[in-house]
Amino acid sequence: MATWVIGDIHGCSDELGRLLERIPREPGDSLLSVGDLFHRGPDPVGVMDLLQEAQVRFILGNHEMRLLDRYGLAPQRTDGSDRPAMRVDFDGLEEADLAGDGRRPCHVARGRRAEVMRYLQTHSGFYFEQEALPGAGPTPDGRPWCVVHAGLFSERHPSEHDREELTTLRRLGGPDGPYWHESYTGPVLVLFGHTPSDAPLIRREGGQMVALGLDTGCVYGGQLTAYCPERDEFEQVSARTRYANP
Repeated sequence: MATWVIGDIHGCSDELGRLLERIPREPGDSLLSVGDLFHRGPDPVGVMDLLQEAQVRFILGNHEMRLLDRYGLAPQRTDGSDRPAMRVDFDGLEEADLAGDGRRPCHVARGRRAEVMRYLQTHSGFYFEQEALPGAGPTPDGRPWCVVHAGLFSERHPSEHDREELTTLRRLGGPDGPYWHESYTGPVLVLFGHTPSDAPLIRREGGQMVALGLDTGCVYGGQLTAYCPERDEFEQVSARTRYANP
């Protein structure tokens, strides 16, 4: 069976629909998302509908975490094991109430705002591990892989990080420091989003790919990217237009 990991979607439903059509999915295959599903882009509800229809599992990005935190609904443990009880009643939500990190907008019609909040509570914590996913296999060279939204530190398991690290990490040692993935040495392959680039960010160590960034800036006019770690295969679609500025 194959697992396809989708980079940051940011409300780009047209592109997500086309990407899902391109992915060569067989019965039993899995779809995962690195988070940052809705904010900034034009059609969060369209993205939600497509994700639900395709049974895509997702971890929390920084935007989802900030939104759920606002209502006391985000877990504190990175595996999500302490998630609060499901809340279903969200009367009177204004559009601004769904804003993400940095108050980034999430444009949702009034009648579906509560549905978005209920959906976000179905997340899978702050990271995925290949060994914990039924049917998921290792990389072609036999190594395990994991998925986080933003990044992690070498020689530390995802569970040894805090929520901020897994959802916001880009650089080490401050804004002028190196990107975390430039120092990461493996051996586990880390698939991540959060740091947009024109092409997938590939870090190799000893001839092996040890980190892969999948945020290829769809909402900024770039591409939406998916990757299958078991097959070492990519699928991509180009954005119809630029929906937001970095």
